[in-house]
Amino acid sequence: MDTSVQAQWLGHSAFKLVSPKGTNILVDPFLSGNPSTPDEYKQQDNVDYILLTHGHEDHVGDTLDIAEKTGCKVVSMVELSRLLVNKHGLEEEQAIEFNKGGTVAFDDFSVTMVDANHSSSFQGDYAGEPGGLVISFYDDITFYHLGDTNIFYELELYGELYEPDVVAVPMGDYYTMGPGEAAMACDLLQADYAVPIHYGTFPPLTGDPKDFKKYTEKSTDTEVWIPEAGENFLG
Repeated sequence: MDTSVQAQWLGHSAFKLVSPKGTNILVDPFLSGNPSTPDEYKQQDNVDYILLTHGHEDHVGDTLDIAEKTGCKVVSMVELSRLLVNKHGLEEEQAIEFNKGGTVAFDDFSVTMVDANHSSSFQGDYAGEPGGLVISFYDDITFYHLGDTNIFYELELYGELYEPDVVAVPMGDYYTMGPGEAAMACDLLQADYAVPIHYGTFPPLTGDPKDFKKYTEKSTDTEVWIPEAGENFLG
């Protein structure tokens, strides 16, 4: 793929993205407590933005510690943002809240929140609805992180609207889609490439990424990449 964006899967649903201008972005940074994250990546010291799909602890992860250490901005659903500020110590000036259908624009990328079919809470408190994040790098690729979800027909519309180049698709089963359903989601999205996420971290997450790759590539034109945790698959 012809891109200047760097992308690294950090295990579970966590990614580090680096924009063409060098902006450092973490998505769902569940790292220090993540058994699949390599030790050398559990601490992140150079972060400009954290993007959150929803409030579950295996997605918010180390957000508060990283935000305190780096001063980065934290971009999330309205209710989750208020929780992090009002009850958990995130500084107000670091919090950027938005909602589904909305786009927030930064120097060299933008983020649009779309729907996801799941739930959301943080440490027992309601954290608004879950979402997916469409991350568009200006004059470069669009990366769509589906968050935690099952299949729903609006994915076809999101594929048409945002034309994602790479999609991060949960397929571990139990809490999200399994491999077969995730492959059908890729058929709706029609992205060029897909990366499986949210599998293998805990015993209930039994979905096999090799099955996801087989089903997806049999029924769609989407190529599936299966990176190792800590591996750069772009850039």
